[in-house]
Amino acid sequence: MAGYRGASSASSAAGAGAGAAAFATRMLLLLTLLPLALAAFAFVLQWRGGMRDPAGAAWPSNKQSFPGMENSPLGSSSPGVGGSYFAVSVSSSSSAAADCAGILGRSASSHGISLYRGWNFDSESSITPKICITGSTSAGLHQILPWLYYHKVIGVSHFILFVEGEAAKPAVTSVLESIRGVKIIYRTKELREKQDKSRIWNETWLAGFFYKPCNYELFVKQSLNMEMAIIMARDAGMDWIIHLDTDELIHPAGAREYSLRRLLLDVPDNVDMVIFPNYESSIERDDIKDPFTEVSMFKKNYDHLPKDTYFGLYKEATRGNPNYFLTYGNGKSAARVQEHLRPNGAHRWHNYMKTPNEIKLEEAAILHYTYTKFSDLTSRRDRCGCKPTKEDVKRCFILEFDRLAFIIASTATEEEMRNWYKEHVVWTDKDTNLKLLRKGVLTRIYAPMAIIRGLKESGVFTSAVTSAKAQSKTESSNMGLGDKESIVPNATAGHEKLQATVRKILEMVDAQEEAMPPMSPPGFVELTESALS
Repeated sequence: MAGYRGASSASSAAGAGAGAAAFATRMLLLLTLLPLALAAFAFVLQWRGGMRDPAGAAWPSNKQSFPGMENSPLGSSSPGVGGSYFAVSVSSSSSAAADCAGILGRSASSHGISLYRGWNFDSESSITPKICITGSTSAGLHQILPWLYYHKVIGVSHFILFVEGEAAKPAVTSVLESIRGVKIIYRTKELREKQDKSRIWNETWLAGFFYKPCNYELFVKQSLNMEMAIIMARDAGMDWIIHLDTDELIHPAGAREYSLRRLLLDVPDNVDMVIFPNYESSIERDDIKDPFTEVSMFKKNYDHLPKDTYFGLYKEATRGNPNYFLTYGNGKSAARVQEHLRPNGAHRWHNYMKTPNEIKLEEAAILHYTYTKFSDLTSRRDRCGCKPTKEDVKRCFILEFDRLAFIIASTATEEEMRNWYKEHVVWTDKDTNLKLLRKGVLTRIYAPMAIIRGLKESGVFTSAVTSAKAQSKTESSNMGLGDKESIVPNATAGHEKLQATVRKILEMVDAQEEAMPPMSPPGFVELTESALS
């Protein structure tokens, strides 16, 4: 009996152990399948639109959109499930000509985030200050349109463009004249006759540049154009005027937002002129096609660097070239539109009745895209008829690098020019680039590149071209050749009452302050002389 009881007890224990193991197995299976089932259920609900995306719940129920997006796919579509407003839209087929569409727009099958599609570039509300850019250009649409719309994005409302060469062709001017806020002035016989009567010819501050070819002639022409632009800007109610070339972009760093309008709004009321130090493009390839969207590395201006950094790394930053910058280093400036304002060369403004109160910005800059394309060598050569000798080029060019580049482009073979360009312009040494970037001599700036790419991907440039083509002949003629006379201002008429007073003042002054030419940053010689003086 004892043996039987023992066998029975062992059998019961074995049965209890097997039951516990089975229970544990079932629980483990249940805990494994339950999360999987819940995940599958949630996926089905979300896929079918039955569950609200938690990320979208954070967005307000009322529709939110960027300014000017009312007519865009993002602005007009319903918020939809989840409240997502950052959808990617597919562009419609463009009707622009193949040549313009290929350069300025995107193809019919391309995709892009339409941040600028439908942007109200033509808004003229009471927002202040009102900013005007004036410039003289012979560039084509591929350069002018990105330059123009970029500055519209950062707050410029008016453009006064003096055009000749490629820029004066009907295919270009018809597009530019269709853009609100843009005034085109052709270099006609009438314009030249008006400028021949300018008071500038009777004054001394620009006399050192008179009757010389090439860059000197351009410098005088720019000053005469600036004089006319002042009158036009004043008549249009502008608060600020800036002279800018179409290979330069304003970089409004230091403002509370990336806005030139905000930057100038914060300038004290007693300031007459704001100086923007310039940064110079430092290209890393010799095959750049579109500088505004391909160049992100710039050499900082002397004014934005500690002196020990500037002079300590001067040799490495110069790379065997005549100066720290290839071209000018004295920046550009913005002036308040006020009585008695006059140009002081292409880089500064002045006033007939007072010395302007000026400030120099510590972060904002002019981005100068100079010699960014290999073809820039030959284009400068083709514009000037000077002899390629060291003595004759001094008559034509103000800056030393321009003189050297002209001689090379006039005497060297294509291969020699390419090698010279790589050695003196292209930054191919990655170790040197990294060192100068770490030291702050070089810097990366992406904002203009991102803005212009966004404009291009959104079809803004293509839209400008197609809109101009779609305008009626009547509208085109109102802005075309028949209206040139009304566009060209009388630079002398606006100052007739002041003329006698100014003449008397000039007679009492032995010499006026000379116009500020394009100048290279200081070198070792200048540093030594300033230290000894």
